[in-house]
Amino acid sequence: MFQATETHVITTGYVNISVNEESGSSTMRAYMARPQAPGSYSGVIVGFELFGVTSYIRNVVDRIAQLGYVVLAPDFYHRSLPGIELEATVEGRTRGFELLHRFTRQQAINDVRASMIYLRNEGKSSKIGMVGLSVGGHIAYLAATQFDLKATVAFYPGWLTAQDIPLSRPTSTLSLTPGIAEHDGYLLLLVGEQDSLIPASQREAIARELRAANVRHELVTYPDTPHRFFYEEGDSYRQGAAGDAWHRICEVLATELA
Repeated sequence: MFQATETHVITTGYVNISVNEESGSSTMRAYMARPQAPGSYSGVIVGFELFGVTSYIRNVVDRIAQLGYVVLAPDFYHRSLPGIELEATVEGRTRGFELLHRFTRQQAINDVRASMIYLRNEGKSSKIGMVGLSVGGHIAYLAATQFDLKATVAFYPGWLTAQDIPLSRPTSTLSLTPGIAEHDGYLLLLVGEQDSLIPASQREAIARELRAANVRHELVTYPDTPHRFFYEEGDSYRQGAAGDAWHRICEVLATELA
């Protein structure tokens, strides 16, 4: 375990969020953690991996909340299979990809918008950021192009440069990058050098687009590091990279959401 300045006693639980859709409205459950002490706190949305709002994602939510934020992890699969928690197995990945291929860009935008409204109305958060992991990193990058997110942290976001999943259509999510600059958001992108999902050619394309759009950003590539290096219980975990990434998250959130 790496150390962090986690000082706030928190309360946790689930909330229901109303999502406006073209066809009406839907209800999305989200895991929420917040400091127990009364007061106003900035908000953070956590985007899950392929596997849903698992115990790992809830742990990430709790750790960020302990830093002094109101934190939500929306169940983006609420339309297809609400409440699902998948294992990181062959079967879990297969099921996760089935769910991912039902999840459109507009649905992601609707869900993030609804989460931001909830944080502002119920959490009394005037400033909001987002931290996303893998699939959630892609959603976070997309959200930063659309909304007034003050800080966005995207861990190893796949499919940004292509159009392989509904999230990256009708144009690649990377092509929307100027929207991040338009909202004056800060982007921290964290990837491993050995991540097969984000090879060097894609990292270079992402870096070029961020520079061309004048996005305030930092792209950190960890040497000899695979995908999902932040997941502490997996074989891909890299303590050095994970510890450095956590300290960067703390710094970015503290600076941009102050």
